[in-house]
Amino acid sequence: MNPAEELEKVAQEVAICTKCDLHYSRKNAVPGEGPADAEIMFIGEGPGFHENEQGRPFIGAAGKYLDELLASINLKRSQVFIANVVKCRPPSNRDPQADELAACNTYLERQIQAINPKVIVTLGRFSMARFLPNAKISSVHGQSMNIKGRLVVNMYHPAAALHQPSLKPIVEADFAQLPDLIAKAGQMPEYRDQPPEDKEDPKQLSMF
Repeated sequence: MNPAEELEKVAQEVAICTKCDLHYSRKNAVPGEGPADAEIMFIGEGPGFHENEQGRPFIGAAGKYLDELLASINLKRSQVFIANVVKCRPPSNRDPQADELAACNTYLERQIQAINPKVIVTLGRFSMARFLPNAKISSVHGQSMNIKGRLVVNMYHPAAALHQPSLKPIVEADFAQLPDLIAKAGQMPEYRDQPPEDKEDPKQLSMF
């Protein structure tokens, strides 16, 4: 099965998935979108209201801001693959729960394997935790690591900058580094996860 066929198969399975309780309240599942041969894959946290309505990722205010961030480094949405760690909207945009993350993990892993991106950009702490379970986003944002042979770059979720304007210059500075980080992808040493750090300051992170 070629990558495009595998991505379509995942999308079809996600559309009728009943592995966790999120399917009870969804209007549309949001498997993700983008070219099957994308070099860069962005992984966010979960669909919001607009995404649930249309079945597409990052189409609300955070999505518009993501488009602006991509344009700032001469990228278009059509050049990258965008997905989330959970494929259905958590009620009231709450944080995804452990069982929901586990239920969607296989879908996301299949997408990563099919696309085989050169770079994965995590957007938000739940996406980051998939690769760096013991890290704090306030400590590793803007940094890149070679994880299992793939460059992973950690970013704040765009919505975090919209909710906390003080984060906006940080998010934009992190994105500005992305082209250089991508260029150095093959030179990064393998990352070794560290012991758990203290919990994040909720005032620093909000829900993202």
